[in-house]
Amino acid sequence: MADMLVLGLCCVIFVAVCTGRELSTTSVAYVSYDSNGHKYSITGKTEPGNFVAKGVFRNEVNTTGWSFLEVTTSEGYSDEVQAYAAGLVEGYLTANFIQMQWFNTIEGYCEKPYTAYCTRLQSYLQQNLDWMNEMITKSTSDPYWKQVKLYLLQVSGLSSGYFYPQEHVIGQPTTNLDPMGIYFMQVGGDLEDLEEALHKPTKSRVLGSGSCSALVKLLPGAKDLFVSHDTWSSYMSMLRVLKKYDIPFHDSQGKILLGRTMSFSSYPGSVMSGDDYYLLSSGLVSMETTIGNSNDKLWSFIQPTYSVPEGIRSMVANRLASTGKDWAEIFSHLNSGTYNNEWMIVDYKQFVPGGADMTGVLYVLEQIPGLVEYNDMTSLLTKQAYWPSYNVPYFDEVFNRSGMPAMVEKFGDWFTWDKTPRALIFGRDHHKVVDLDSMIKLMRYNDFTHDPLSRCNCTPPYSAENAISARCDLNPASGSYPISALGHRSHGGTDMKVTSASLFQAHTFVAVSGPTWDQQSPFQWSKADFASGCPHVGHPDLFNFDPIQFDGTVNYKPYH
Repeated sequence: MADMLVLGLCCVIFVAVCTGRELSTTSVAYVSYDSNGHKYSITGKTEPGNFVAKGVFRNEVNTTGWSFLEVTTSEGYSDEVQAYAAGLVEGYLTANFIQMQWFNTIEGYCEKPYTAYCTRLQSYLQQNLDWMNEMITKSTSDPYWKQVKLYLLQVSGLSSGYFYPQEHVIGQPTTNLDPMGIYFMQVGGDLEDLEEALHKPTKSRVLGSGSCSALVKLLPGAKDLFVSHDTWSSYMSMLRVLKKYDIPFHDSQGKILLGRTMSFSSYPGSVMSGDDYYLLSSGLVSMETTIGNSNDKLWSFIQPTYSVPEGIRSMVANRLASTGKDWAEIFSHLNSGTYNNEWMIVDYKQFVPGGADMTGVLYVLEQIPGLVEYNDMTSLLTKQAYWPSYNVPYFDEVFNRSGMPAMVEKFGDWFTWDKTPRALIFGRDHHKVVDLDSMIKLMRYNDFTHDPLSRCNCTPPYSAENAISARCDLNPASGSYPISALGHRSHGGTDMKVTSASLFQAHTFVAVSGPTWDQQSPFQWSKADFASGCPHVGHPDLFNFDPIQFDGTVNYKPYH
């Protein structure tokens, strides 16, 4: 991941902010717009004659580990009206979930009176928003800045929908957002690096902590192409939503953008994935794992002007790009140097089962402060039949400039591209993937007490971090570990997503919620020794869920 930084502090006091709206299993809402009075209204259940946005929300967290959200807007309205209405209906339908997510992952991070760091952070985010708004005003005909504006308008709508009906009237669209309000839920990944750049005294990130596993797997004879991702994060983040946005924004010629529809794994209160894992109507899949930065000299590149936060840039690229190269070029613009990841863009349009020429199928991009590098890596994919990703930079310049050689010198092979445990496990086991079932099995793999590749200079001599899907809750709290990432903590693989050529054509992926329990016992909050200190309001107690198929609607299907 793309692991969205979990900001929640343990041992905080929960003061509920009741929305007054309890959700049934499935809830429907519509947003109407009066163009004469420029007013928005929300209605539930009964479909109005004309509506800008429709939202359907289904809460199946205790059944599948997921909730499901569909947001659809009407192309007859302006893009600005659509963006705000899309956020509005989502905020309204998921308000209770947003409230719980805020408490679990953000509450207590910056409470007034602000610390010196939080004051610097608020100032940075405000300056960055002010600069983006200045560019939006100056660049009305620029498609890039139009998409940035629409993103901010959607967040504005999300905030208004969340607070309705406490406010007597629904707010109006604005890009002048409160940086410490709902917008704060959009920058969780960026905060990991802002903590370094803005000199937070105590950092949230654990040294060496993994943030996701990903695999692009080409079957023999190019029979199929699988694209899969495991989110790694704190267990406090496991209140999850599978989302589909069908928002027909227009280009300058009035044509609907190729990326109008996206299905993705996400969180309450976020208008992006954050994991990140997206299926796009343009024919692309975009996903990433975090590579971070270990070179303190690079933090000076992080500035509030001439930069756009990573999540916004990824959504702009998702909307506008038609190829992997397009996506990389758009995303590279105005590098914020925050939420530094290795992105993989798979173009299923270029993949023909059994075909020989697959040029452009896989683009890989890596970002650190001051540098973005990308290339078509399809030839390597076809040569070795897989592309793995596990939080270590592949490109030499990125690896060297991000300070990884010093980490290798200090801590050994664990920080290398080719000898870190997940590299060795993927290299050993990728050939076992012959179908979707075996792909899922590999992506959920963790047999750390028996697998020699999971061993470390630890006591006991292994770590559940050294697996494709981590389970650090299983590491003994009494153990000793050379780096904190290998120890006992509320952290691990919190899901699995995978699609294939045929599933992608149906805009579908298979998803599993929660830490892996293929070789281990399921994670259970009531048995976790850290449960009392880590908020998990709204979570199931036991995470023993089976895979489901998500086609972008709330009507999921069991896998098998």
